[in-house]
Amino acid sequence: MLDLRPLPALANRKPFASPRIGLSALPEGTVLHVIAGPKAPDQTASLERLAAETGLALRALPPGQWLLVGDRPTPHAQVRRLLAALEPHATGIDQSHGRVRMRLDGPMASTVLSKGTAVDLHLSAFPKNHTVATLIGHVSAHLTRHDTDVFEIAALRSLAGSLWDDLAGMCAEFL
Repeated sequence: MLDLRPLPALANRKPFASPRIGLSALPEGTVLHVIAGPKAPDQTASLERLAAETGLALRALPPGQWLLVGDRPTPHAQVRRLLAALEPHATGIDQSHGRVRMRLDGPMASTVLSKGTAVDLHLSAFPKNHTVATLIGHVSAHLTRHDTDVFEIAALRSLAGSLWDDLAGMCAEFL
């Protein structure tokens, strides 16, 4: 039987790690983009419940947007039920095959990212568990801080390789 699953977008990129910086691809699992209408009530509480029920992580992208992210694929029927539960105040779009996530970590991670984004990465301005939509170089991305020196970057699949190469170049002095 022919396997029609796409190859991982970063399959030909080798992860690297040093005591100062690391870059690795995260599993291509689930990425759902949720958008609420401008007059809709805040959906955070209901999305937190859905995230807990499904084992997905919730990332807020104010105003009125969230990502539900997981390391494993979510079956299509479950995605449909989850998205239907958002109605009528919000809607969701399955971006699982269109987004790629990577991890940048180490004591120089903020320094590396500051080379490519205008986001203030100081911990007081960009705390743990905060997510922002930004540009990293020329690539639009969702940037999440998981810990002081641990970041997740989600980008369009078609630009993930280019972003990886840019990040690798920004990391080079710290390897």
